[in-house]
Amino acid sequence: MNEVIDIESDRERSLRTIGHVSYILHLIVAIGAVLPGVQASIALLIVAFIIDMVKKDDAAGTWQESHFRWRIRSVLWAGGLYVLTLPLWILLIAPGWIAWALISIWFLYRIVRGWMNLNSRVAMPS
Repeated sequence: MNEVIDIESDRERSLRTIGHVSYILHLIVAIGAVLPGVQASIALLIVAFIIDMVKKDDAAGTWQESHFRWRIRSVLWAGGLYVLTLPLWILLIAPGWIAWALISIWFLYRIVRGWMNLNSRVAMPS
């Protein structure tokens, strides 16, 4: 009598699966960036980014479109901030370390928040 009917279409299910894979790859890289001595390959991030770029059009018009935008923007912003703060590493090691640690924590937060919303089937803010 209290049956829950799952009306998620094959397209939505496929997009959610892609989202989970992408968030897992992002999370591995984000954790590696936050924990000293644990560096994941940048290749994982590139693979996740390419998946998101290729599949984002498939999500057009769905609540999952916001997750593709969220992940793409997260990578672009983090990459831009890493490049922007690179001179701090070259000139002064400690400020570079602090800046990159803060960027890495911010990136990890975005990935965890996004993945939690994906699991709850909630769109990300614009």
